[in-house]
Amino acid sequence: MNAPPGFAAAAIQVLAEQTKLPFREAQNHFEAQASKDAVCFLSGTLKSYAVSLTKIANDIRWLGSGPRCGLGEMRLLAVQPGSSIMPGKVNPVIAESVLMVCAQVIGHDATMTWACASGNFELNVMMPVIAYGLLESVELLGASTKNFEKRCIAGLQADRERASAFVEQSLGMGTALVPEIGYDRAAALVKEAYETGRTIREVAHEKSGIPGDRLTRLLDPLRQTGPT
Repeated sequence: MNAPPGFAAAAIQVLAEQTKLPFREAQNHFEAQASKDAVCFLSGTLKSYAVSLTKIANDIRWLGSGPRCGLGEMRLLAVQPGSSIMPGKVNPVIAESVLMVCAQVIGHDATMTWACASGNFELNVMMPVIAYGLLESVELLGASTKNFEKRCIAGLQADRERASAFVEQSLGMGTALVPEIGYDRAAALVKEAYETGRTIREVAHEKSGIPGDRLTRLLDPLRQTGPT
C-alpha cells in the first residue's frame, strides 16, 4: 500500500548496486518488521569481542606498569610526553582508550538487547537506537583495534632481565624439587627461602644435597614450562 507495484524490489536493487552489498527482500515481512533477533545476535558477538579485547588491554597495561614499582614485565611504546604527575612514567594510554571503547560497546549491547526485546506485535519501535548503537559499536571497535595494533602492540617489548629476575625469585620453583627430595623437604626449603629472602636455587644448592648439574636441570624455567 501507498507505493507503486515493484517499488520495494526496485529500491532493494538500487541499494545493492550502490553499496555493493547483497541486499535481498525479507522472506517473512512480519518477522523482519517485528523482530530484530539477528541484530541482537550480532550485538552480542561485538560484545564478546569487546570482552576479549578488555582482557588483552588490561593484561598489557598491568604488565607494563612501572617503571620500577609495578610489574614492569613489558615496555610500552611512549606515545605522549609522559605522566603529568609522575616523571619518567609511560602511561598505557592506548590500552586505556581501548578499554573505554569496550565499555561503550558493552553498554550499547545492553541498550540494543533491551531495544530488540521491545519489538512488540508487528512493530519494532526502537530501531533508531538499535541502528545507532550497532553502527557506533562497529566503528569504535574497528578504529580502536587498528590504533591498538599500530600504537601499542607493534611496539611492545619484553623486559627480559626483569622477567628473568621474577622467575628466579619465584617460590614456585621449589615445586620442581618435589619428585627429587619429596614434598616435605621441598616445602621446608621454600619456607626458608621465603624467610631469608634468598632464592630457591641458593637454598637448595646449600641444603638439598642435589648435585649441582642435576639441580640446574631441575630448576630450569624452560624445562618447567614444557613437557619433561
